[in-house]
Amino acid sequence: MDFSTQTSSPEKIKTAALVVGVFADGVLTPAADVVDRALAGAIRDVVKNEFKGRAGETLVLRSLTGVAAQRVVLVGLGPQAGYTAKVLSSSYRAALQAVVTTGATEAVLTLAALPIEGCDVRTRARLLAIAAGDVTYRYDGTFGKREPVVRPKLAKLLLAVDKADAKEAEAGMAQGRAIANGMTVAKDLGNLPPNICTPTYLGDTAKKMGRALKFRVEVLDRRQIEALNMGSFLSVARSSYEAPKFIVMRYEGSKLAPAPAKVPRGKAAAAAAAAAGGAAGSANAPVVLVGKGITFDSGGISIKPASGMDEMKYDMCGAASVFGTMSAVAEMQLPIDVIGVVPACENMPSGRANKPGDVVTSMSGQTIEILNTDAEGRLILCDALTYVERFKPSCVIDIATLTGACVTALGHVNTGLFTKDDALADALTAVSRQAMDPVWRLPMDDEYQDQLKSNFADMANIGGPPGGAVTAACFLSRYTKAYRWAHLDIAGTAWRSGKDKGATGRPVPLLSQFLISLV
Repeated sequence: MDFSTQTSSPEKIKTAALVVGVFADGVLTPAADVVDRALAGAIRDVVKNEFKGRAGETLVLRSLTGVAAQRVVLVGLGPQAGYTAKVLSSSYRAALQAVVTTGATEAVLTLAALPIEGCDVRTRARLLAIAAGDVTYRYDGTFGKREPVVRPKLAKLLLAVDKADAKEAEAGMAQGRAIANGMTVAKDLGNLPPNICTPTYLGDTAKKMGRALKFRVEVLDRRQIEALNMGSFLSVARSSYEAPKFIVMRYEGSKLAPAPAKVPRGKAAAAAAAAAGGAAGSANAPVVLVGKGITFDSGGISIKPASGMDEMKYDMCGAASVFGTMSAVAEMQLPIDVIGVVPACENMPSGRANKPGDVVTSMSGQTIEILNTDAEGRLILCDALTYVERFKPSCVIDIATLTGACVTALGHVNTGLFTKDDALADALTAVSRQAMDPVWRLPMDDEYQDQLKSNFADMANIGGPPGGAVTAACFLSRYTKAYRWAHLDIAGTAWRSGKDKGATGRPVPLLSQFLISLV
């Protein structure tokens, strides 16, 4: 997708589709008002008789005289008093869906020119590019002889803004395009079937990405993992024919020329900077992202029900989000250091699989009684979280489709956020709202740790049904005492079920926005 800006008056713009906004009370945006006057009141007539301006409502007007555009697409913005960045983002999606339906190859959108409190033009432009990537995404990786997947023809978008805002808008669209591309990486990996997207495939993909985007990649095999004494990770991996891989991606943006100084972009940026500042290590201490890479999760000996088990190919969406974020960061060339770490394996039933009652020793030396083999994500993450101490990180964020309990608690809207670091929690919450990729903080009181007590090891791998998402986070916290840490449980937000089944690409926007805010 190509993105650029357009500074001409809307009625003079020659395009296949010109998008203008209308509020629910009949008030036209400035761009819509200009176009309406050129059309001798045609838009107001439609608004009066047909178009209500409800948020997300669209109407395509054709065969118009008085404007250069072939079509004018009206998009509803809802009540003027409730117009927010969230409404803008959903309006972009609605408008782009309408444009795609027309078969247009390019369009001009005027919505970013409308001010929103707390949302500058760069952010408004970034949201457009992300929405465009989302709307035009189609998975076609494994179709055969049937009719090919029809991709939208839309290939070029222009953002109509004032000339003074053009540079900032272009910068925002460049960032948004990188994030959208990262989301595509995450979606494609998530949507691939598990017989293709194996741990080896993830390792090979990381190497290809590293060569293309100029960051360093190391992929450790079973022998090297054994040498690190990752007994917890290997206890899960040994059940499968597929070999485990431990993937380390190192983007060293601090070696790039420093970015020009910027005025902090609101509370989200200030919170993120405060959260990452003053942590262990030097001024260039990296942010580390750790993604759960279970490429298929049968549950192991504690096997899952057959119904819906196909969706367990999505149990590597934490890893996919790390791949996608590394892609976005490298494309944006952010002047910070970011390390992505992915422990990757399958969780299968076999004669070599973990058994309920087994005790394994993690890389940290702590022992774990395995009461349920389907709580395997924490078993591979704990060794990864111990491994990353060597990087002396500014902060560590792990991302995992960890618990069904989080889905029960939060549904499919908010990602679960767990940390005892208030500054890091505030930063991630603030940027999540800015990125339209929301999180909700859940408790981590010390009293929950009691549920992990074991008579036979330092801890059990589950704490029982009460507060299952919380006790899973408490388990991970025992391996993160050397640095600042947050855990994102994306079990409810990483993919959709039903007729729209597919990976969502979340939380690539959140993670990317967090890293942007550190610059």
